Amino acid sequence: MDQQFELHPQLAKDSVWLADWPLCQLRLINDKNYPWFLLVPRRSGARDIIDLNSTDQQLLWQESSLLSLLLRQEFEPDKLNVAALGNMVPQLHLHHIARFNTDPAWPAPVWGKCPALPYSDSEIATICQHWAALAQQGN
Repeated sequence: MDQQFELHPQLAKDSVWLADWPLCQLRLINDKNYPWFLLVPRRSGARDIIDLNSTDQQLLWQESSLLSLLLRQEFEPDKLNVAALGNMVPQLHLHHIARFNTDPAWPAPVWGKCPALPYSDSEIATICQHWAALAQQGN
């Protein structure tokens, strides 16, 4: 993998590492208002999907599809939001958010709608263990 890859400090602050997939770090946003995950390609300097070579682009879509499938199976959301925005954090990362018509921001975007509700340390440990196992099954 890219030896020069460094996770952006804001992503490190806002999320928890769950697993390393072939291309991406799988991370959980520390906000239990929503099942909200990130895929962060471990490629230094990547700001947009087109910054990845064609092999990595295909791998990113495969990993995104796998994560989307796992989210659908785990949460049965009303809608699955997948987005690469990068307006606040320039490092390439894909948000995967399981949305429900009962969630606090529905139907609006999740950003800035309500304060984050951090997970407890024990909740994070349980989620990490569960998703690490799911990630291994998927890869």
